[in-house]
Amino acid sequence: MMNLTNAQEGKEYIIKNLVTDDEEMDAFLFSLGCYVGEPITVVSHLKAGCVVSIKDGRYTIDRQLASAIEI
Repeated sequence: MMNLTNAQEGKEYIIKNLVTDDEEMDAFLFSLGCYVGEPITVVSHLKAGCVVSIKDGRYTIDRQLASAIEI
């Protein structure tokens, strides 16, 4: 399965799984609107992570979070 660190910029993907062992991280992702079945787009890749578009918002997430989001 592929995660956001390997995603093409500008292409919309559907979130298939969230791989975290941390309830706080799960809650944070959910607060962004990031959950299974939701469309997500990588706007740009950064050295420390990436900028993603979820619903009507844009968020900068670090590499650890990006690798936890499987698409």
